[in-house]
Amino acid sequence: MNILQSISAAALLGVALGASAQSSDVGLINQLSGEVAYTGQGGAQSKAQAFMKVRQGDRFTLPAGAQLRLVYFNGSRQETWKGPSSFKAGAQQSEAVSGQLAEAAQLPSGVAQKIAQVPNLVQIAKLGRSGGIAVRGGGKPGRLSSEQQAEVSQAKATYAQMRQKAPAEDITPELYFYSVLQDHLLYNEMKSVTDEMLKRQPNNPEAQELAAYVKSRI
Repeated sequence: MNILQSISAAALLGVALGASAQSSDVGLINQLSGEVAYTGQGGAQSKAQAFMKVRQGDRFTLPAGAQLRLVYFNGSRQETWKGPSSFKAGAQQSEAVSGQLAEAAQLPSGVAQKIAQVPNLVQIAKLGRSGGIAVRGGGKPGRLSSEQQAEVSQAKATYAQMRQKAPAEDITPELYFYSVLQDHLLYNEMKSVTDEMLKRQPNNPEAQELAAYVKSRI
């Protein structure tokens, strides 16, 4: 088994082991800044992390100056919370507890499902560069079928639409398009997407990880 196959196997194993847990996941934090407190159903409080999955009933508390962006998988609702505020995650949208209300936006159909793959994609990128060894060779993109070409073209149009409406610092459009391109191993196209991520969020460690991985694949 080569390195790329090992990465794919590890990623698939992670998906399989987490399948039951993911059944209760309702959303994903796709942007976070500041010290945001998170309380899960177990009652213990900890620090919220970017790209963590969110379950119904989870509570978040944002101090002044903090910001959190949350995408709900069911209904494709994206919420931007700014502190000081607190809220509880629901099945398709959050319930405000105190402070400022969220700014809500509707994402195009299918986008939330692609965003849900981002934690796995970040993990693949980390595995591909574990020990500082870049993964090279193998896994080259094949010739896309007409159906696959249509999917990529549609995703590109959706990305352009999202980018036009999204705030300058929001990399949700890039994360979506990256996920689609990864499905087809289109690394050259993915590089321009990760370059855009870093332009908008140069200090984002996950964006840096994705960019380094793509660079190693070209």
